[in-house]
Amino acid sequence: MPRPEKMRCICSLPKCGSFGPLDTFSGDGDTLVVTLDEYEAIRLLDYMGFSQEACALRMNVSRPTVVRIYESARRKMAEAIVTGKKIEIRGGSVTVCT
Repeated sequence: MPRPEKMRCICSLPKCGSFGPLDTFSGDGDTLVVTLDEYEAIRLLDYMGFSQEACALRMNVSRPTVVRIYESARRKMAEAIVTGKKIEIRGGSVTVCT
């Protein structure tokens, strides 16, 4: 039996829940889901300039977990940009901190 997934703490919900190409029609099969914890890792590491350690403390997870979350988000965003897919931000095991 796998270990239950730990709730990740996020401090900011996205202002926009989806992004996509403007010059092509993107059907339902052309959508990638970025989870809220992946969004938070991108926000903290790339936008806010946190270190991996500081990001892990803020999200209440280990540093290796932050690295896995971050790498997953980067792969999804790269795929969306290269292949012209839509990105939706939703889901994941998160709690919003105050």
